[in-house]
Amino acid sequence: MATFTYDAVDSMGHAVKGTIEADNEQLVLTRLHEQHFHIVNIQEGKASAFANTFTKRTGKVKLQAQVIFSRQFATMINAGISMIKCLDILESQTRDQALEETISQIRRDVKEGMTLTDAMSKHPQVFSKLYINMIRAAEIGGILDTILDRLAGFLEKELEIKGKVKSALMYPVLVMIFALLVVAALFVVVLPKFKEIFDSMNVEMPPATAFLFAASDWMCNYWYLLPVIGGAAYVAYRWYAKTPQGAFNIDALKLKIPIAGELVLKMSISRFARTFGTLLASGVPMMRSLEIIGETSGNIVIADAINKTRNSIREGQKISQPLALSGLFPPMVTHMIDVGEETGLLSEMLLKVSDFYDQEVDAMIKGLTSLIEPLLISFMGFVVGFIAISVMSPIFKLVSSIR
Repeated sequence: MATFTYDAVDSMGHAVKGTIEADNEQLVLTRLHEQHFHIVNIQEGKASAFANTFTKRTGKVKLQAQVIFSRQFATMINAGISMIKCLDILESQTRDQALEETISQIRRDVKEGMTLTDAMSKHPQVFSKLYINMIRAAEIGGILDTILDRLAGFLEKELEIKGKVKSALMYPVLVMIFALLVVAALFVVVLPKFKEIFDSMNVEMPPATAFLFAASDWMCNYWYLLPVIGGAAYVAYRWYAKTPQGAFNIDALKLKIPIAGELVLKMSISRFARTFGTLLASGVPMMRSLEIIGETSGNIVIADAINKTRNSIREGQKISQPLALSGLFPPMVTHMIDVGEETGLLSEMLLKVSDFYDQEVDAMIKGLTSLIEPLLISFMGFVVGFIAISVMSPIFKLVSSIR
């Protein structure tokens, strides 16, 4: 989509300026004429200086704040409160500063005659393409309260899944950090003391002990290289991830990692089904829905499969056929989509698929949490045991030689 800047005169004779996103200039003219604007000038690719400044100033809005905003907005619209009044109330009630600034700008734009969709589309850092397209469908269908309620439910589900993943990873991450600190303390503080003792006694050290002491010396003398190497590796990874082939390879690798790859795939399928079902139920056309899903999937491999599905649909195929050929979507998913297409209940079937995979993700996260704990304990025991045996071996050898 391109961004167009327009100058127009409304039905009351007032000058109106603004920006609007559309595929071409003809669509811009159509939408402005629907608002009874007399067009003075239209330019592509230029936004107002204030809008650009505002976009740079506005920070990231938390998902929780978006959920509350959508739910409250839906309730007030359903109660018959005017849109301007709703935005006034939402601006005064929100505790998220970035969202407050965004709502303030949206309210001003709507007051000047801009549609809610166009006003929100000026803030892509706050409202995703999914959100904006659902609002556009809501304004066309006159069901803004219903769509906002669906959006709130959709965002709540996203927030719930992210919360489960974070809480499941919290304990393993803390244990791993503690383990690394303990190992670092052993290498930097404990092992050098033993090395001094063994050197003074001319003890012949086994290969494992010699390797351990060499690693300890390296860490004591060249510790500053560790953050340099880590930083260089991170920069190289980020650079590679930004290349088309690199991003594709990394996302493909994520899906192939044992256990974790299966979890990523199930989360992606759940997100795909929930997003697709929500968009279709909200009146967004199928091809546009698939385009949005591809852009917001979060995984290039899955996005590529969705784009191939769009091309196949243009050629007259069903949705389920190219999805099955991709090898990413299990037969259960493609069969339910096929049934949904045949019965005309595709959105309902997709939401059922999403609910099923949400339960699968939940069960898998619980299983991984219970599995990670003993694995981490075993890892800690192995590392500490290896260090202890390597240190004690020369002592036993020394005692044996004295006897």
